[in-house]
Amino acid sequence: MGGLKRHMKIHNNNQKAAVAHAIGLFNCNIYGKQCQSLVGLKSHIKILWPSSIYLSIYLSIYVFTIYLSIYLSISVCSYLSIYLSIYLSIYLSISVFSYLSIYLNLFISIYLYIYLSQSLHIYLSQFVHIYLSISVFSYLSIYLSESVHIYLSIYLSIYLSQSVLSIYLSI
Repeated sequence: MGGLKRHMKIHNNNQKAAVAHAIGLFNCNIYGKQCQSLVGLKSHIKILWPSSIYLSIYLSIYVFTIYLSIYLSISVCSYLSIYLSIYLSIYLSISVFSYLSIYLNLFISIYLYIYLSQSLHIYLSQFVHIYLSISVFSYLSIYLSESVHIYLSIYLSIYLSQSVLSIYLSI
């Protein structure tokens, strides 16, 4: 036991030696002194045995929590990304659909307006053409009938006057 006390006086801190041995350093190199004596190694093994168990449990729990946190963060991120992609696609589809419906509504109304105005224009132009042709024809027929009437009346009056004159002259 005297060697153990002497060895602990060299290190002044049992935890540093325990940590050094737990991670695989079997040569103590604290304060520039290297301890390779059999007593020092036995003292380190006696000190390290419970602490190495605690350290291995701590490290295994620590590594497990790191792996678990990485796995959970990946799974949470994947679920979050799936949720966000679904939410974003729904939001974009709603907004795109609303803009698209507004655009289609405007397009259809403009197209229908143009189509109906063309059809109405064609219908009205045909109607106006027929109406105008009828009215022009009626005016023309009235004009022609008046002209023919005047012409015929003049012709008849001339003819009658000639015939009366010829009858009169013949007598």
